Amino acid sequence: MCEAAETAVQSGPPAYLEGLMANGKGAGFSTRAIHDGQEPEALTGSVGVPIYATSTYAQDELGKPRLGYEYARVTNPTRDRLEKNLASLEGGLASRVFASGMAAVTALCTMMKSGDHVVCTSNVYGGVPRLFNQVMVNYGLQFTYVDTSDVRAVERALRKNTRYVYVETPTNPLMTLSDIEAIAKVAHKRGIELVVDNTFMSPYFQNPIALGADMVLHSTTKFLNGHSDGLGGVLVCTKKEQAERLAFIQKSAGGIMSPFECWLVLRGVKTLAIRMKQHDESGRIVAAFLDGSKKVKKVFYPGLASNPQYELAERQMRGFGSMITFETGSLSNAKKLLKRVKVCTLGESLGGVETLISHPASMTHAALGAEGRKKIGITDGLVRISVGIEDVDDIIADLEQALAAL
Repeated sequence: MCEAAETAVQSGPPAYLEGLMANGKGAGFSTRAIHDGQEPEALTGSVGVPIYATSTYAQDELGKPRLGYEYARVTNPTRDRLEKNLASLEGGLASRVFASGMAAVTALCTMMKSGDHVVCTSNVYGGVPRLFNQVMVNYGLQFTYVDTSDVRAVERALRKNTRYVYVETPTNPLMTLSDIEAIAKVAHKRGIELVVDNTFMSPYFQNPIALGADMVLHSTTKFLNGHSDGLGGVLVCTKKEQAERLAFIQKSAGGIMSPFECWLVLRGVKTLAIRMKQHDESGRIVAAFLDGSKKVKKVFYPGLASNPQYELAERQMRGFGSMITFETGSLSNAKKLLKRVKVCTLGESLGGVETLISHPASMTHAALGAEGRKKIGITDGLVRISVGIEDVDDIIADLEQALAAL
């Protein structure tokens, strides 16, 4: 590992928080989001982090690269800034960013060896089992899918060769929660690491590391970026060996995030706190509206008091977020609604400032097939909405006129 990457591993949030407090800046979430890794550039004082659009670096003499920078696949100053920032927000030792969320999941898989086993949330985002079942099994990795909301089911699924428990909470799209702290205790008793996909909640509303997770994964494409204009993924580490291994994978496999994409996420996280507050506020209002609609059969949202996991949501998260799934009753109804929406944008993805609406069965989870979807409870009538930060009255009016077609 080059000198720059080694420095990134050693500079974790605790030291930075001490520095913030010593400078009188405080150590709150918004302060860290805006300042950690986003310090003014030294040469000109630029407040915005520069985009270092370079593939290589001039060396002062043979064997003496400046500040350890040799080649951009290995390290890049813009990328280093983002990795420092995201590690701080999740309370990790270091983070490593990749070209997409799935590239980050792939990097996690390359940390294993043939014969290793993973226990995975059963109703996880469809791209994950597609990668596991159609690609990674070819390299000898083994996967078991269980309802991780049942801690006993997780414990029963563990084997001698289990390397990771991979949990998505809340799940995509059924919004099922898993008790991170309880699963961490079960996994750690067996020397197994817990990896949590925290994409839906963002570090503003949920911090899996504080609850015992060993690594945290995000698709930075979503809430961290927040503007639907860039792809990326991140793994936040709690151990030096994790960070070093992932840095080696970045160097060797090359699935890195570009400097421009890194800059987009750095820009996005500056407003993460204020955006998440609005997402949450509007999400609660939209969920309540849908829950009260006679045209909606069921609403999946942990912020509803009627949700059986409401108490866990209050204990584990600091907000309920903007991700809502609801049952329209049939594929025909789902099509009618999605054809009529105007403020809500029909499209893949989530977490942008605009409200995005999608059909899990034919979009995010199409790869599972009809039987696979049926097994985990994804019906053809399900619709998922990522509530944006438009005026909430306009979002509700749009949904109301679309539901009128049912």
